[in-house]
Amino acid sequence: MSEVVDEITGLIERHARPDMQTAIDGLVLSIAESSAPDYTLAEPLFVLMAKGGKRLFLGDQLFEYRSGQCLVVTADLPVTGHFLDVPSFGVGLVLRSATIAPLLLEAPPTRRVTTGEPAMATGDASPVLLDAVVRLLRLLDTPSDIAVLAPLIEREILWRLLTGPHGAMIRQIGLADSNLSHVNRAIRWIRENYAEPMRIADLAALAGMSPSAFHRHFRTVTAMSPLQFQKRIRLQEARSLLLAHPHDIAGVGHLVGYDSPTQFNREYRRLFGTPPGQHAAQLRATTPIDAPHLP
Repeated sequence: MSEVVDEITGLIERHARPDMQTAIDGLVLSIAESSAPDYTLAEPLFVLMAKGGKRLFLGDQLFEYRSGQCLVVTADLPVTGHFLDVPSFGVGLVLRSATIAPLLLEAPPTRRVTTGEPAMATGDASPVLLDAVVRLLRLLDTPSDIAVLAPLIEREILWRLLTGPHGAMIRQIGLADSNLSHVNRAIRWIRENYAEPMRIADLAALAGMSPSAFHRHFRTVTAMSPLQFQKRIRLQEARSLLLAHPHDIAGVGHLVGYDSPTQFNREYRRLFGTPPGQHAAQLRATTPIDAPHLP
């Protein structure tokens, strides 16, 4: 198994680009050079860590994965983390409902996702999963094979995930009527309208749930309340905006939905540990921290 992981590492090193994109749609490669704290909005994704490791926080829940282990994310989640060893080499595959849904007709029954399980998990990658990943990466050496073979191997990877320990989570992505699908509608609204006032009753209606059920399922998926989730999205967006507007702290706060500069400064410092003005200067001096990378 170590030989397969070593080959995956070599393929990542050969084909990784600064923007993480590859010739295979949905496949991304990352080489992280910094162990500084980072703040990422993770999308539904399967990530295999080939070399190094990473520690992540979703709300107050801790996740960690290292070489030969994988991360599964099934919703758009704001996560905080840092790489444990650098450089860290990772490969990611976007999890798309349109690709997963047809596989559910053939997949064996799995346990139901129980209350209290967030839309993120880590664990060991099985030998058959590693074998599928390395074969997908090898296609980058033979571009003429990608159009025919990549979709087949992607389906195999998804099948291994569906029939593995995280199968119940993956299944939720492909089910149109799952709690995850309902909550994801509200998550998308918050992401797209993070600067707007938010009413729980409206989000619950969007998700097709009662306010109490929505609040419960939202916290299960994201490990945060809707208000905490919106605040995290606002502050992470402010962090990005400060790179372009480092001298307009109040303006950035207003853009992300804060009417009070004092409240913006207080909550920004609470999350990032540094006032926004000082943090803006640090960010501009350390651009590698903001280079694209996998969660």
